[in-house]
Amino acid sequence: MCYKKILPLFVLVAVSCLALPSCKKLDLYQKLKWFPEQRWSSSDTASFQFNIEDSSFYKIYFVVRHTDAYHFNNIWLNMQVQDPDTIYTLRREFILADNSRWMGSGMGDVFEHRLAFSNTPSRFKPGSYRFKMAPAMREDPLENIINVGIRLERQP
Repeated sequence: MCYKKILPLFVLVAVSCLALPSCKKLDLYQKLKWFPEQRWSSSDTASFQFNIEDSSFYKIYFVVRHTDAYHFNNIWLNMQVQDPDTIYTLRREFILADNSRWMGSGMGDVFEHRLAFSNTPSRFKPGSYRFKMAPAMREDPLENIINVGIRLERQP
């Protein structure tokens, strides 16, 4: 008879415990743009938008996946960054390989790189952010690119 009174309370507590972690703010944003034919043209801008709700420190990464047949050991990007106050453009190089091997993680003939924009975390203002990027390479379209993206990680 005592179990009939405790069971509903136990179920309520168990469901509450499972629901609480789902209310926590996300500490990670990652979005990728896929290229089904594995070609990224300079006219095909990859655009990513996210909102920051606090003034925490974050690290931001450029993410790229390519096949082993990718022709270069680096990638140059033209980027436009819009933060809550300004819009600015920049050109940035990311190194993907040393003289003997790809530096990212690989499985089969596919390699993924998460390349930090900066060695130290940055404090982001609350508001809307937009990153637009396009390749700035000799080859156009850039062959053997599977996808590119942005990854944002909250830092402790």
